[in-house]
Amino acid sequence: MADMTLEDVAEAMRNIDFGMLSTKTEGGGVASRPMSNNREVAYAGDSYFFSDEDTRTVDDIKRDPNVAVTYKGSPVAGVAEVMGKPPLFLAMEGKAELIRDKAAFERHWAPDMERYFGQGIDTPGLVFIKVHAERIHYWDGEDEGEIVL
Repeated sequence: MADMTLEDVAEAMRNIDFGMLSTKTEGGGVASRPMSNNREVAYAGDSYFFSDEDTRTVDDIKRDPNVAVTYKGSPVAGVAEVMGKPPLFLAMEGKAELIRDKAAFERHWAPDMERYFGQGIDTPGLVFIKVHAERIHYWDGEDEGEIVL
């Protein structure tokens, strides 16, 4: 594959539900946890996640908004592994923003999220994490590259 564009990365991300969001902890370590982006990708520069206000994730972001998100998938859902091609890996570095605006919640809400947040966008303590990528590194089989935003 030729060098991937931002649009190529965004299309691949639409086939990936979960990524690993990594933050820097109070003690200087790195904490990672799986987060669902609800396959919502307007373009690969932003990733969106819902969380509870009272979590280590949110505390870490308040202290240091520099985060990383990693994803594993394929440009065409499920095809890479079936055809023996290695999967696509994405590593994104960026800044996280904590949003507490219900209008933003509503724009990005997916019904599946009620499994985790029973009262929907009215769940007490709900916070929206927006990660704006500054750098995206990708590995797609034998090809690799980097997109700096």
